Amino acid sequence: MSRPPVPLNQFVIKVASRCDLACDHCYVYEAADQSWHGRPMVIADEVISQAARRIAEHARSHALPEVQVVLHGGEPLLAGHARLRRLVTELQTALRGLCELDLRIHTNGVLLNEGFCRLFAEQGVKVGISIDGDRAANDRHRRYADGRSSYDKVIQAIGLLSSTRFRKLYAGLLCTIDIANDPVVVYESLMELAPPRIDFLLPHATWDHPPARTPAKDNEYAEWLTAIYDHWVSQGRPVQIRTFDSIISTLRGGQSFSEALGLGATALAVIETDGSYEQVDSLKAAYDGAPETGLNVFDHAIDVVGQHPGILARQQGIGGLCPTCQECPVVGSCGGGLYTHRYRDGSGFANPSVYCTDLLTLISHIGSRLPHATAAVPGRPAHGISGQGFRSLAAGFGDAAAVTSLIEAQRSLVRGLLAAVYQAGATTAALPAEARKDLRTAWSVLTELDREQPEATTVTLGHPYIRVWAVRCLEELKAPAWPAGQNEAGQAGRLAADLGHLGAIAAAIAVRAGAGTAVTVPVINTAVHLPTLGCLSLGAEHAARPAGDGPQKAIVRVISNAVIIEVDEGFWTLDRAALLAGEPCAAPVPGNTRSGEWQPVRTLRTPGCRVALEDTDPYRNCHASEPAPRLTDAEVARWQCEFQAAWREIEREHPDYVPALAAGLSTLTPLVAGPDGSDVGGVARQAFGAVAASPSADPVAMALRLIQEFQHAKLGAILDLYDLYDPADERLFPAPWGKGKCQVEGLLQGAYGHLAVTDFWRARRQFALGAAAVDAGCEPAEWRARAAEAIDTLLDSGLLTPLGTQFVQEMRSSVAASGPLADGGHPV
Repeated sequence: MSRPPVPLNQFVIKVASRCDLACDHCYVYEAADQSWHGRPMVIADEVISQAARRIAEHARSHALPEVQVVLHGGEPLLAGHARLRRLVTELQTALRGLCELDLRIHTNGVLLNEGFCRLFAEQGVKVGISIDGDRAANDRHRRYADGRSSYDKVIQAIGLLSSTRFRKLYAGLLCTIDIANDPVVVYESLMELAPPRIDFLLPHATWDHPPARTPAKDNEYAEWLTAIYDHWVSQGRPVQIRTFDSIISTLRGGQSFSEALGLGATALAVIETDGSYEQVDSLKAAYDGAPETGLNVFDHAIDVVGQHPGILARQQGIGGLCPTCQECPVVGSCGGGLYTHRYRDGSGFANPSVYCTDLLTLISHIGSRLPHATAAVPGRPAHGISGQGFRSLAAGFGDAAAVTSLIEAQRSLVRGLLAAVYQAGATTAALPAEARKDLRTAWSVLTELDREQPEATTVTLGHPYIRVWAVRCLEELKAPAWPAGQNEAGQAGRLAADLGHLGAIAAAIAVRAGAGTAVTVPVINTAVHLPTLGCLSLGAEHAARPAGDGPQKAIVRVISNAVIIEVDEGFWTLDRAALLAGEPCAAPVPGNTRSGEWQPVRTLRTPGCRVALEDTDPYRNCHASEPAPRLTDAEVARWQCEFQAAWREIEREHPDYVPALAAGLSTLTPLVAGPDGSDVGGVARQAFGAVAASPSADPVAMALRLIQEFQHAKLGAILDLYDLYDPADERLFPAPWGKGKCQVEGLLQGAYGHLAVTDFWRARRQFALGAAAVDAGCEPAEWRARAAEAIDTLLDSGLLTPLGTQFVQEMRSSVAASGPLADGGHPV
């Protein structure tokens, strides 16, 4: 799939075409393109005015929320105070009322003085400075034409930016990598300058002019960067480093913050001092004339620039990469590297990066050290909960905003897990080559859809059992050597089927998006599954093949308003609209003699809440009790009645729990009742949003089940986001609710669940206890007492973090507020 042109929202304006330094690694003056010779030394007034008009015209046409303009050179400060003031003023005037303007200037710093800083402070211009490390590192390349060092003047400029008066202008430091310099010394010398961000830049190079390396060593730049990465992590990641932040983010399914990484579309154009539009500036390193477009601000709108083949080439995602890159397991993070670095005479940019091995090594190194959990990534808004939301959750309830924050964190976690599954699966020797090919195709479709149809992707990835599936795959991939005595072919087939489910996820997104595509998916338990939508249950003639033949496969094709599923010689056509509506919609193609029934995921509805009744997903068997098989229509009708009655009970007697449940409860998974017919229920740590339960005719019991089990789901999501205790300490503590002992997480989960049950019965003080309390096997006063005892044990354990102590203290306040329980256990 190719993608439509992306509106441009980042512009580099060359305000000066000359420089006061003679850096020998500069791509403007030392590389293949020498067009600077024919450019005006500084930008003219008429170019400033027309550039501002063109940018405003483009912003208005595309309703852009923000435009970033970077003032560049040469050395942009050579343009002088007056010209820079005019440029900034015209840009601000042209864009006022249209969009936000993010103004920045990149300078070598030697001319930066208090006058410039006052101007930039007045106009809101952030300043980035180039420096390559300590004096020795910087003086290797950044010198005046007569050989003098620029180091002292640059340090003086950074000192100005670091001062209290101008600190808000300080955007960060740009450091071009030289592997001859000690990486940790370079990092520490930059850290001494207190930057808010550091950007380590690979020297611009191509296959025709490769970077400096030791012969036969093709990953020296990765080794240089990994030394810094490990040191940076050991310090707690005290500063934003754009390369590392981008890799961490993309490995977790997020965006890149650099055009040199990731599959995101580049939306940048350069305006030269003469008004010419050019492509990204680094292309000057490829060949003479490489960045040219033949367009200018006087004769051409920016929309025309956006249609230039060179601009479009950097907006095609994975489809714009060469086959080697498309099949690479880290393509989602690497993105083929910087476009310039792919150039080779004869094949143009249809090559891997000249830093390919470095990027693979670096990304793999970082990926191997990341936990499969959501964490804050510097440089982007971190997942977190407001103080009020955190307190509301700790008290046992949680408002809608807090639970929505948990949901967003879970989505990022799932995206990261998907990337981890793909990378591990695409490189494991335990998977046959054909299965790895199917996996690559599924990943390509999924990442393309994620960019083009993010809403459909978000809905699908919100399915709670996708995380269950991903964790299972990663566990299988950790030990691909099967235990002795197990059928190796059968285990390999199971792994292939499990990893093949990535295709089913991609197909489900494509169906929701209506995006034309074809994906291979596995047949699991004689059914073709599309998460969140349902499954095509096949007849007996589609029984699984023998283990040695590998898993049976299906092809899912999305064409316009139809979805076609092919299994062997069987064909079924599904109406897409009916499928999305949750209706039975499978029809065999004429001549198809195979049987099959589309089984949609049904929905339970009540005013204020709707949840999926999940009885199709093959990975829902993750709860303590057995999941129920496919429900009959009569059983679904019973569930609908019971759910409505339970929800009315919650709204009437327990309204404090409604916001969290309405925001976060997405799925009810039917379970088989206990051996004696008793009600059972539970949640799975990896399946946020799902509560599993057997049916119950008692609305009070069902209401309690939903509240208590979702309580555990909330706490699990909080623990994914925050460290509330020391996970390395495995000490056991007495559990007040039984004779055994448990670790701190079990104690915390138990206390948090007891907190909800205590509040549940407090709220029903005007009613008899009911069957639910009898089934619980204790009086309500005991729930409160046990919660209080567990909370005291937690606070005395010494294992809670400061945030964990705050959380548990809030729990204690909530228990105290519930009041005493007396009169034989009846609330008073």
